[in-house]
Amino acid sequence: MTAEYLRGALKLYFIMGSPNCTLPPEQVLEKAIRGGVTLFQFREKGKGARKGEEKKALGEKLKWICQKNGIPFLVNDDIALALELDADGVHVGQEDEPLASVREKLGDKIIGVSAYTLEEARQAANGGADYLGVGPIFPTKSKEDAKAAKGTTVIREIRQNGIRIPIVGIGGIGPGNAKSVIEAGADGVSVISAIAGAEDAEAAAALLKRELTL
Repeated sequence: MTAEYLRGALKLYFIMGSPNCTLPPEQVLEKAIRGGVTLFQFREKGKGARKGEEKKALGEKLKWICQKNGIPFLVNDDIALALELDADGVHVGQEDEPLASVREKLGDKIIGVSAYTLEEARQAANGGADYLGVGPIFPTKSKEDAKAAKGTTVIREIRQNGIRIPIVGIGGIGPGNAKSVIEAGADGVSVISAIAGAEDAEAAAALLKRELTL
């Protein structure tokens, strides 16, 4: 997994679980991929989230959809599930399992780490993260425990301090502000509600993809 490949895969990064959808998650993912999503993270959290075997069964279906469409399938912070599903990687937050321990379990699979500050970004990059999820960039309602939005300046600061690993911006990103995240130095944008909460996930993804490639 080269950094260059990952930069491309991060371009339009979709995060979703059943609590984020009004339609069946499988349908939403199929539509989002048709619209141009380049990577998917399974994040089954929040009110009504599936647990245990139900969560695993949904993960298997979503992984299969990603596989047949040739896009990476990541799991949010559940290392055991990622290994069970043979996911392409995981994304972990600052409060989740330490990066060194995750790397030991996952080997050369993709590991993304959330970063809110320059110092967190530096530690993750030095610790061997494959990419950084930086944010929240803009105010968001998708995560109940979200920190205050920092704007795109945090991405510029990370880049200006010599951190070169791939970056995806997260938090409140949608049509109209996605391009500014790329202009600040990110390789891609990650979205939840901009696609999962849209009436037409395919059209929503296509609109974002167009903005990112203009």
